[in-house]
Amino acid sequence: MNGTLTLRAGPAVIHVERRTVVVSAALVVVAVVLALVALGRGQEWAGPGEVLAALAGYGDSAFVIRQWRLPRVVAALVFGAALGLAGAVFQNLTRNALGSPDVIGLDAGAYTGVLVAVTVLNGTAGQLAVGSVAGGLLAAVVIYLLSLDSGLSGMRLVVIGIAVNAMLTAVNSWIVLRAELDVAIAATGWNAGSLNGVDWSELRLPFAVLGGFVLLLMLISHAMHQAALGDEIAATSGVGLGRLRLLMVLAGVGCTATVTAVAGPIVFIALAAPQIGRRLARAGGVPLVPAALTGAVLLLAADLVAQLLLQPVALPVGVVTTAIGGCYLIWLLGMEVKRR
Repeated sequence: MNGTLTLRAGPAVIHVERRTVVVSAALVVVAVVLALVALGRGQEWAGPGEVLAALAGYGDSAFVIRQWRLPRVVAALVFGAALGLAGAVFQNLTRNALGSPDVIGLDAGAYTGVLVAVTVLNGTAGQLAVGSVAGGLLAAVVIYLLSLDSGLSGMRLVVIGIAVNAMLTAVNSWIVLRAELDVAIAATGWNAGSLNGVDWSELRLPFAVLGGFVLLLMLISHAMHQAALGDEIAATSGVGLGRLRLLMVLAGVGCTATVTAVAGPIVFIALAAPQIGRRLARAGGVPLVPAALTGAVLLLAADLVAQLLLQPVALPVGVVTTAIGGCYLIWLLGMEVKRR
């Protein structure tokens, strides 16, 4: 399974590890199977044939599957992939497995921006999106300024990010406590991270925004790979590190903030997906495609568990990811300590 595949698209030539291609294909198959299971879930389960017929517009369950279940499944896949990409970006940037948006405070910053938009402004969809991105970027700027001595890599940045995360969590709690009762209740429930009730009208704009950030990551992916080999090697190959890091932060914050604006802070996915994808692909760095596909599989699986755990009540998916993520974080911290 070792070796490299060469892909040609006109003048562009891309070299891809054979194992990465195999792992990515396997993750796509797993995602499709989970999607069919999630689309068939209901009081009366629908089989794969019935689901496929419904997707084509046939059968009594076509409306329920296409209008109620499909948006949730697609949102889980797309948002999971976006979180996986965001985690991969920051783990490549910091060269640390703990360098994840939900660990270093970017999720908390995005949530602060959303809370300000809800409590101070009218809380429209556009204001939530702008507030989320602005809050995440502001948190990233603060973390960067406080960790200038180490650049954007190393455990120092992670520790500073954890401290900023704690402070922002306290600020968010204060905002919720000062808000009107109905706003506070809605904000607290939304903070759990949930895909309950999402529909196509809520997803069109976020999907378009995420598509733009994915395109940006595709354009800078080669430079990111060069930078992952070391600053000296990147500089000798003509990579502008300052500009590259700025674009990476923008793409990473944009992905996680867009998801937060729609579904609330969903933790664990951005932390675990890149590392699981890296280990599956046995890659030296943190490859983007396995990270994105692993994130999609993890979030869809977690959402399916959330729906099945306490039937007929559907738990927020963030409850499931938090429970699993706590165990994963303990294991990851133990691995980091053993290396030192």
